[in-house]
Amino acid sequence: MRWIVTVEFRIRSGHARQFLEQMSTQAVESLKEAGCSQFDICIDPADEHHIFLYEIYADQPAFAAHLASAHFKRFDLATRDWVQSKSVAQWERR
Repeated sequence: MRWIVTVEFRIRSGHARQFLEQMSTQAVESLKEAGCSQFDICIDPADEHHIFLYEIYADQPAFAAHLASAHFKRFDLATRDWVQSKSVAQWERR
């Protein structure tokens, strides 16, 4: 079993570039975690302010460890004012 996380962001106007810079760093750091095997950043080709993440973790505890990591907390604090909306879904892949 794998734990899949999808996240859909709407970024406030004028903040897409700096958000994506922070997100790229976040992806690199996340992939260093033992439980994270995939971290894809997808951008709507018609709207750079619409961003979708597809992440794969070994299991739910690995994702919980990700959320507790110092790099995630730094990213969340640095970008929260740029985020207009955020929708997170979690899935089991069998």
